[in-house]
Amino acid sequence: MRNAADAGPLPSFHPDLRAAQFLPRTSVGPRSLRVVRALTRLSTRRSNSQTSMEQIAPGVTVRVYRPAPPDPTRPDQIRPSNPGRPALLWIHGGGLVLGVAAIDDPFCRQIADDLGIVVASVEYRLAPEHPYPTPLEDCYCGLRWLAEQPDVDPERIAVGGNSAGGGLAVALTLLARQRGEIHPVFQLLSYPMIDDRSSDRTDITPRQLRMWNQKSNRYAWTSYLGPAATDASGQVSSLAVPARTDDLTNLPPAWIGVGTRDLFHDEDVTYAQRLRAAGVTCTVHEVPGAYHGFDLVEATAPVSREFRRAQIAALTAALADPIPANGENSARSAYPAAD
Repeated sequence: MRNAADAGPLPSFHPDLRAAQFLPRTSVGPRSLRVVRALTRLSTRRSNSQTSMEQIAPGVTVRVYRPAPPDPTRPDQIRPSNPGRPALLWIHGGGLVLGVAAIDDPFCRQIADDLGIVVASVEYRLAPEHPYPTPLEDCYCGLRWLAEQPDVDPERIAVGGNSAGGGLAVALTLLARQRGEIHPVFQLLSYPMIDDRSSDRTDITPRQLRMWNQKSNRYAWTSYLGPAATDASGQVSSLAVPARTDDLTNLPPAWIGVGTRDLFHDEDVTYAQRLRAAGVTCTVHEVPGAYHGFDLVEATAPVSREFRRAQIAALTAALADPIPANGENSARSAYPAAD
């Protein structure tokens, strides 16, 4: 990120991302929230992806994508070695205050069919109506439900999400480690939103950002961090803000994809470095000149397609081989620690 005082020319956006110059720098605030929510619901009304809806708790549902029958001409599909298939719990983005699970129907359906795995996308409740810990507990409810399905191998479940969904996925691995009931084996994270302190950065030139800036970030985090997020001493819970956790040991390996023109770039790279320092394997897929949510806004751009291929390749490698079941360390035992 560049210092705002630098008057020199800014680096251009990625040449494949031709819409960047026309996009807004921010996407949501207290005045626009209701309108943006309504537009999001409208945009997904005609989704025709083959999926089923499951009510898993009061106010909480999951969209479930089960794979088509195996294609004998597709050697890249994961072949389950027992009746239970690998699975992915996916968490949609939206800054913790908007978004619906159906918005990721194409991605989840592609993952289910291409990899031959079960995908469940959580319809978690949103802030500010439902601040922390409700959205996180809804996601944990989805993880527990997925692990209990007869066609799912509970020892081969990955968690993932984009933006706020990626942040919730990180928090979910921390919560799962704390409770010790379910042991996710991989984190698939697209530009995860994990640090509220990015809202206060003054060293980022506003012209660098698209779709999400400090103003949107501040509103989103303020909406999410309700009274339960802070303890009696005024400390913010690391389950509410994952970047604030001191201990990243015994977490599942991670893949993090983020663009260099994304507000979350630095916090994501820092998280990756801290994972590696804690002995957890982490791959960073950095996209020069890419803005926040570029792969959704310009899904057909070559750079977006490459981003998606990298995601799928990482998830395929993580779920392809059986993971030994030996407690909290099972997710790490099949992966060498990073240097």
